[in-house]
Amino acid sequence: MRWLCSAVIFLVPQAIGVAAEPLCEKLKYEGDLYSVCRVDLREVQLEVFNLDRDGQPLRNFSALAKLAEDDGKELRFAMNAGMFDESLKPIGLYVEEGEQKKKLNRRDGSGNFHLKPNGVFYVKGDRLGVVATEAYAKMNLGPDFATQSGPMLVIEGEIHPKFSETGTSFKRRNGVGMADDHTAVFAISENAVNFYDFAMLFKDGLNCANALFLDGSVSSLYSPELGRNDQFLPLGPMVGAVELR
Repeated sequence: MRWLCSAVIFLVPQAIGVAAEPLCEKLKYEGDLYSVCRVDLREVQLEVFNLDRDGQPLRNFSALAKLAEDDGKELRFAMNAGMFDESLKPIGLYVEEGEQKKKLNRRDGSGNFHLKPNGVFYVKGDRLGVVATEAYAKMNLGPDFATQSGPMLVIEGEIHPKFSETGTSFKRRNGVGMADDHTAVFAISENAVNFYDFAMLFKDGLNCANALFLDGSVSSLYSPELGRNDQFLPLGPMVGAVELR
């Protein structure tokens, strides 16, 4: 087991009146600032969302929070969760409440999604996984919820082979890693970082043997604990932690 790197500094959230055990907190790692949210499926339900009850894209966290409220639930955390097309629908695998809405995308192509290996984040009961696409294709899993994105950031403890420490593409980025079979770790950078540094956050800073990039330009966070309800651009798939009121 790897211990947290000494360069990791957790910062106390400034929000007042939040839950005793917040899901999200600020973290400083190797000079960069992140917001990190940990979700234990044994305590909080984690789902993916895309469309409202009328079949239209939710587009933002406020609509998602209202959807949860109408179901008698509270949205504790949310983040954009995978790449999407012009209609705000996923371009890769998407499973919601056990129903596969979009099949696994194993095609080659350009852009971050196709920087292979890409991967899948899934939830099944109180367990979850972050796995490379080809590994997922062999699992015959039947998840409750799943979303596909790319590239993988960390694969079985190794940084994606196409990332360079001297990479010159710096953007705000967000992703998800796997702390254990029950706990997902989501992170979003508060300043521009390259792929290598973002992957190192998950690998050494957060001790995640597997981690998946979710997006860059639209990276957004909903966290009442941190006073965040980002509304930068319309969103496609979203992942959210909900609990009964």
